[in-house]
Amino acid sequence: MKAYRGEPSIFATAQPEKRRAELEVKNLTLRFGGITAVNRVNLEVHTGELVAVIGPNGAGKTSLLNCITGYYKPQEGQILYNGKDITHLHTHRLTEIGIGRTYQNIELFPGMTVLSNMLLARHTHCKYGLGGASLFLKSVRSEEVRHRKVLEELIDFLEMQSIRKKLVGSLPYGMRKRVELGRALALEPKLLVLDEPFAGMTLEEKEDMVRFLLELNNAWKQTMILVEHDMSVVMSISKRVVVLDFGVKIAEGPPEFVQKHPQVIKAYLGDTATID
Repeated sequence: MKAYRGEPSIFATAQPEKRRAELEVKNLTLRFGGITAVNRVNLEVHTGELVAVIGPNGAGKTSLLNCITGYYKPQEGQILYNGKDITHLHTHRLTEIGIGRTYQNIELFPGMTVLSNMLLARHTHCKYGLGGASLFLKSVRSEEVRHRKVLEELIDFLEMQSIRKKLVGSLPYGMRKRVELGRALALEPKLLVLDEPFAGMTLEEKEDMVRFLLELNNAWKQTMILVEHDMSVVMSISKRVVVLDFGVKIAEGPPEFVQKHPQVIKAYLGDTATID
C-alpha cells in the first residue's frame, strides 16, 4: 500500500482544541438480569491515544463499547467526555458531539454504493433545511461541494477510488470493513471507536488496515479506542492495552507489560507462559 501524501481537510483545518477527546469511564457496571457484563470498570483515553481493549470471548469488551457509544445504559458508574457526563445520552447526540464507531458486524447498506454509504455519514454536518435543499440554493450547493470534497479525500486516503461507485454488497468482506472505516471517518469524529476492525480480513487486508490506523493516529493524532482479538496487531499498534476478563479489568499498561502479566496469561492460556 502506498502511503497517502495528502491530508484530508477534516484534519488539516481542525484546530487542536476542536480535536480534543478526553474520555473517562468511572466504576462502570452493566448487568443483564443476573449476569454482570461489565463490573466496576475504570478507563481513561486521552487525546491522541490509541488504546486497545482485549480479553477472551465474553469478557465484556463490546458491552463496554456499547455503553460508551450509547447503545447500552449502565446501571452504575459514569462516562465523561471532555468533562461532560454522557452516560445517558442517546446515540445520535454522541455522534453530534464527536464520537464515531465501526461495528463488529458490518452495518452498511449493501444495496447502496460506497460513495452513498459514506455520504449518509455527513448528515450530522448538514446546516441546511428541507426548504433550502428543495430549492437547491447557492448556499446548499456550496455545502454539498464541501461534503463531496471530504468524501473524495477519504476515498483517496483509504485507496477506494476503484470501488467508489460499486455496490457495497458486491465487495469482499475485508473491503467492506474499509468502507465502514471510511463512513466512520466521514463523521469527523474526535473519538473513533473500533469494534474488531480486523475480523474476517486476509493478511494483506490487515496490513493495509494497520497502516491506515497508524497514519490516522501518528500523523493526524486521531484518538481511538480499539477492541480486537488479533494479538499481533494489538501489540504492534497500541500505546496502551486494557484487559478485561468476565467484565473485570485485570490489567492495564504498555503492550510489553500486558503480554507478560500473569493474570492476562492465565485468562487466555490457563498457564504461566508468555503471550506471543
